[in-house]
Amino acid sequence: MTMKTFLSTASLALAIAAFSASAQAQIAIGHLADYSGGTSDVGTPYGQAVADTFAWVNKNGGIGGKQVSLDTNDYGYQVPRAIALYKKWSAPDSKVAAIMGWGTADTEALTGFLAQDKIPDMSGSYAAALTDPEGVSGKAKPAPYNFFYGPSYSDALRAMLMWAAEDWKAKGKPGKPKFVHMGANHPYPNAPKAAGEAMAQELGFEVLPPLVFALAPGDYSAQCLSLKSSGANYAYLGNTAASNISVMKACKTAGVDIQFLGNVWGMDENAAKTAGDAANGVIFPLRTAVSWGGDAPGMKTVMEISKMSDPTGKVYRPVHYVAAVCSALYMKEAIDWAAKNGGANGENVAKGFYQKKDWVPAGMEGVCNPSTWTDKDHRGTLKVDLYRTKVSGATDGDLNDLMAKGTIKLEKVKTVELPRKPELLGW
Repeated sequence: MTMKTFLSTASLALAIAAFSASAQAQIAIGHLADYSGGTSDVGTPYGQAVADTFAWVNKNGGIGGKQVSLDTNDYGYQVPRAIALYKKWSAPDSKVAAIMGWGTADTEALTGFLAQDKIPDMSGSYAAALTDPEGVSGKAKPAPYNFFYGPSYSDALRAMLMWAAEDWKAKGKPGKPKFVHMGANHPYPNAPKAAGEAMAQELGFEVLPPLVFALAPGDYSAQCLSLKSSGANYAYLGNTAASNISVMKACKTAGVDIQFLGNVWGMDENAAKTAGDAANGVIFPLRTAVSWGGDAPGMKTVMEISKMSDPTGKVYRPVHYVAAVCSALYMKEAIDWAAKNGGANGENVAKGFYQKKDWVPAGMEGVCNPSTWTDKDHRGTLKVDLYRTKVSGATDGDLNDLMAKGTIKLEKVKTVELPRKPELLGW
């Protein structure tokens, strides 16, 4: 071997060693995003915020001095693709410290694997079935490695129904109000169905048979005519905004007089702009204490994070973007605790979620609502902030301008503090 060959071989060996050392020095996180599937209307801003947050974390020194390697994948809201990605992320030679997840169907499909492989998943699904870490409720299988930020779909619907019962009384209407659950026949819209219908009966509503409409936008005139003939007074829209907009527009055209209750993914500023006056008056839950540009110290952090993909600072970020920043920063701090307490592996990261009570990530004061997770109860919060969309004019034009002028407003209606009843855990 010549000296030159020896040196080049040695250089290659050093390069490989340096590469593997740098790979080991990174903290791997899997990221499921829906940029092209059935929930991409809300999945896009949420996924972008997760990517922006970890890019910002890396820019500011990473976690415990290590850079985060975020493996973002658009899985198109398809469960088989999510499972294939999970197999990659859980492989022994490339096991991730955590997952930033997305949909209900895929999150529930992975719950058992997450527990077996000890990989925490901070999902975009708020299904109550994910809140019971020990499976004591008998309503859902144990989900010790599942987390989400915000109230569950079930608790949010319970809160909206409590508001609706008060609204009915305040209007002095006679008889029982009628409630109907609407959405696709799919794990996500169906997640709070039993809880909502049970709560509606308890509050004195007449519960009507559910009305099914697909997750994709379409012509839902038939559903609106059914809604009109049923005499329903309050309808829960269980789908994401894109298909809900189709329903709201069709029902306005059909002259349906009804109060829509949107799930957390069912309404946002973009939806109000697209639906126009058909979105006026929709009640829905907000996960964060303020929306984009709101008066809170932590909004400065959100604005800095947003600049990772929008250096101009001119893009309006909807409610889902702000909530995703909170979700990602909870995960960042759980990993940070793990790194200081035995290493950033999945088991330690999960323990990181149990270390604080009424927890708000650093720099997010006044934006993220305080959350508490315990090893017995993964309902991070039982506080539900209810908002009403107000649309007071034409909604063509720039969203920043529409919000600044007040043409579109998100108006706070009520905060409902639900009791932490053990019997409501997991459903």
